[in-house]
Amino acid sequence: MILAPARPARRPGRRARAVGSVTAMTTRPSTPRLAPLTDAERTPETTELLGSVSMPAGPAAHIFTTLVRHPGLFRRWVPFAGKLLTGKLPARDRELLILRTGWRCRSEYEWGQHVLIATRAGLSDEEIQRVRSGADASGWDAFDATLLRAADELHDDSCVTDATWQQLGARYDERQLIELVMLVGHYHVVAFTLNSLGVQREDGVPGFDG
Repeated sequence: MILAPARPARRPGRRARAVGSVTAMTTRPSTPRLAPLTDAERTPETTELLGSVSMPAGPAAHIFTTLVRHPGLFRRWVPFAGKLLTGKLPARDRELLILRTGWRCRSEYEWGQHVLIATRAGLSDEEIQRVRSGADASGWDAFDATLLRAADELHDDSCVTDATWQQLGARYDERQLIELVMLVGHYHVVAFTLNSLGVQREDGVPGFDG
């Protein structure tokens, strides 16, 4: 019996990147799978941990009061997350990368929080909405498109292409290049966590519909 040679496996995400679309996603929980910690449940440790958190803009209680249910992890995660929000990347660039990641991961909580932060970082409402259409949408300058393309390449193939890396390196130093990749990776972790735990948006935080 002659067997046909096996076809090489398709690299994950290749088609989604080619068409710039969001692939079909599992329905997100509409209620918390792990509820935010209530005031009655707080211990001296969790009270201290929550008191150490600050955000650049807007209400963000639910992510913290949910994740603080794992105090040891929370204690180590907050400084890392905070460093990425005040790191070497320009704030506008950072928010383009995070918004595109939140959109591609279909993380409405992440998207809404960073709409608020991106507005403070100088992104217009029109630019924020255009992030949904990706790098090929008309209106981006060349480097903005490169940032969005980098986020997509990391999402789709877990690696920035040589061409995109070269374009990033024309403006960014080595610290910024490292930070960009870690930023997008970190916000995948956050999106996976928010989506799977069912963390719900606070009142006044925008969703995908506005």
